[in-house]
Amino acid sequence: MVMIANYQYGWTFFVPRYPEKIRLGSRLDPVAFTLFVLSKPGWCRSKGWFVDKYGPRLVVLVGGICCAIGWAINAQATTLNGYYLGMIIAGIGAGGVYGTCVGNALKWFPDKRGLAAGITAAGFGAGSALTVAPIQAMIVDSGFQTTFLYFGLGQGIIIVLLAFFLFSPKTGQVPAVTQNANVIQSRRNYQPTEVIRQPIFWLMYFMFVIVGAGGLMVTANLKPIAVD
Repeated sequence: MVMIANYQYGWTFFVPRYPEKIRLGSRLDPVAFTLFVLSKPGWCRSKGWFVDKYGPRLVVLVGGICCAIGWAINAQATTLNGYYLGMIIAGIGAGGVYGTCVGNALKWFPDKRGLAAGITAAGFGAGSALTVAPIQAMIVDSGFQTTFLYFGLGQGIIIVLLAFFLFSPKTGQVPAVTQNANVIQSRRNYQPTEVIRQPIFWLMYFMFVIVGAGGLMVTANLKPIAVD
């Protein structure tokens, strides 16, 4: 989770550095970032199927490879379409890592699902906080293309290596969940068609959308706003 943070939160550092002929004013920032955001959760349902069938290791491993390839493409791209392609591939990779890690944490701690999900998701923000200074320093010293390449390959390789230590719990490795108010969500597994018929699902979905939209909009434009 720490290793995929910059694919979302670090993007704004690179935008002011693009040559004007590529950046085309402000077109690159919102379009490329929007493609990343759309591709990140876009395959979540199929990703969940892959995790259930083959385990989290394979999905995270492929996600790490996609993350590395995405920023490597950005490092070499000279056209808008090149940056768009890089962000789509990076989004696919980051989505695989994010969703798999959070889902796997819930499986390991069924009696503390909220705490497990919260701490795991916190790694996403922590990764950005820890690398803000190094990324900006490398952009100034070596340029945004070198930064894209080195951080992309470095973060992707670390994800791939850590993927081999990731696995789902087996029977008897997790505590039995008792029926009480704190874990009422674990009474039974719902099918996707059942979920979408529940009003509470759409309420939570709407809450995620309005919170995420505001936060991501600021994230994508914060550096240019600060520069202006």
